[in-house]
Amino acid sequence: MRGWLRPLVLGLIVAVATGWAAIAALPYGLMTIAMDRLGQGGINSMSYGNLATPERQPVVRPSPDLAYSACPYDLSKGPLAIDFAPVPGRYSSLSVFDAATDVIFVRNDVEAGGRPFRIIVARGDQAVPAGAEIIRTDHDRGIALVRLLLKDPSEMGGLDAARRQSSCGTVTKLK
Repeated sequence: MRGWLRPLVLGLIVAVATGWAAIAALPYGLMTIAMDRLGQGGINSMSYGNLATPERQPVVRPSPDLAYSACPYDLSKGPLAIDFAPVPGRYSSLSVFDAATDVIFVRNDVEAGGRPFRIIVARGDQAVPAGAEIIRTDHDRGIALVRLLLKDPSEMGGLDAARRQSSCGTVTKLK
């Protein structure tokens, strides 16, 4: 009996360690996939996607009545400025996710009082512009999503210019 107990215990330890490692790595892998699928405009640049259809679903279970704009970011070259412009009379929101898929910031049009705002996403050690609203993160990479609720898919063309007022980019000046 003793001859098979050690391999069994060793196998159990390896299985637990492998499971733990997979669970720890899974969010980062999923975020990399999401950044690749949603970031058609590139890193630190906003892309304005089309509405989801059964044939085009860049992420799992996208809402067909939401127009998504995405900004995959990488803070390794500096902080990221995100300008959010709510569309009058429409629910819209900005959500920022870090590389571990944790939500680090959310604000919708109601919370913003219907007014545009700017946030700066930065690592803890990065210099940021004075007086800016700062969101600190422990990760270099992540994704910011802007969502705009449509009453009907046919409204997309008429609201596209308004949603393109939201943007993102690397902070180049700290004034």
